[in-house]
Amino acid sequence: MLRFVYTVLMYLIQPLVVLFMLGRSLKAPNYRKRLNERYGFYCGAVPPKANGVVIHAASVGEVIAATPLIKRLQALYPTLPLTVTTVTPTGSDRVKAAFGDSVTHFYLPYDLPDAVNRFIAFVQPKVCIVIETEIWPNLIVQLKKQAIPFIIANARLSTRSTQRYHWFKGALHHIFDHISLIASQDNVSAQRYLSLGYDAQRLKLTGNIKYDLVLNDTLMQQVASLKQTWVDQRPVWIAASTHEGEEDLILETHRLLLHKYPNLLLILVPRHPERFNMVAELIKKHKLTYVRRSDHVTPDSSTQVVLGDTMGELMLMYGLADIAFVGGSLVKHGGHNPLEPLAFKLPVISGKYTFNFPEVFTKLLQVQGVLEVNENTKALTNAVEKFLDSQELRERYGNAGYEVLIENRGALQRLLDLLDPYLSKTV
Repeated sequence: MLRFVYTVLMYLIQPLVVLFMLGRSLKAPNYRKRLNERYGFYCGAVPPKANGVVIHAASVGEVIAATPLIKRLQALYPTLPLTVTTVTPTGSDRVKAAFGDSVTHFYLPYDLPDAVNRFIAFVQPKVCIVIETEIWPNLIVQLKKQAIPFIIANARLSTRSTQRYHWFKGALHHIFDHISLIASQDNVSAQRYLSLGYDAQRLKLTGNIKYDLVLNDTLMQQVASLKQTWVDQRPVWIAASTHEGEEDLILETHRLLLHKYPNLLLILVPRHPERFNMVAELIKKHKLTYVRRSDHVTPDSSTQVVLGDTMGELMLMYGLADIAFVGGSLVKHGGHNPLEPLAFKLPVISGKYTFNFPEVFTKLLQVQGVLEVNENTKALTNAVEKFLDSQELRERYGNAGYEVLIENRGALQRLLDLLDPYLSKTV
């Protein structure tokens, strides 16, 4: 009954959804493109080969998490067709940047029975793997009707989501019965799924595949090349995946730091592409000289800020830095992945809002692998200054964080072992 009410409401709100998408497109034009895919219409697009795998990664963070998994699947099952779906245009751009034409990409349709059925008929998957947290009742039910396994990989469940799902625990039991496997990234999330009534026999604890981050030779060659032309012995700090409300504080911090370190370079990478131009205006407002990465202009000795306004280059930007601030943590967004800079043994600075990665940050704080600061200019300035003044401190924090990364690897292989019975049937 509840799914019926949910479905009726989903249909009723579609005019508002379209208006919302058109409104979003005023700032991010890509939101009005390919709207047909969101309703399961593909307008002459070539369907992928049947009997493949759908991997759903909602946005950029999930695509980044899924990248090692997708690359291993391509290596282990070279004939297996892979279709990667996203919800956001930024996620779509990330898929294209990371995989090009080696995977098929579409937007996942809205959770409407007819749209979902058109999607399934078009793609004809044998397995659907969702990354982290996506529970779409109609998608799950329609897949079950066609005997297509639905798997949640690297699963996590926040406190807020758990509380919300508890309101519908009785109705969720039927939906959960249709989920073939939940591979949880941490014990906290595993216990939350169990509290909602999921079958313990089908719940497995794999760990977080984000720890299985590997720096490949191509990336390291690019880093070495850019360091020669960009950095040239300059100290560099990066503020990555920043959100509105953070850049002003970061730019003011950089302006203050320049009094003591006049050749200091800041690489500023906003999280969302639709904000690139807005952040460029903020840099001008703070009277700092800057270049945009998208212009492919080499920063010279007078350049104070590089605006990272390209997709798929965050790891490259981290490789150029000496110190990293991970954004989304000075505002109540919940923080972003600190493991990426730790792969380069960078000392990491974060705000206190890190509820998106509770287990990771807890481990890092226990070993002094991250330095937490309050959301003000003085605290951030002092933190960056500490690391700039002490190579020993930079190395201590960087090495401590890197050890956490190394010690927690192995989740990807555990996940692959769980997926193999489903994937081998499709090859």
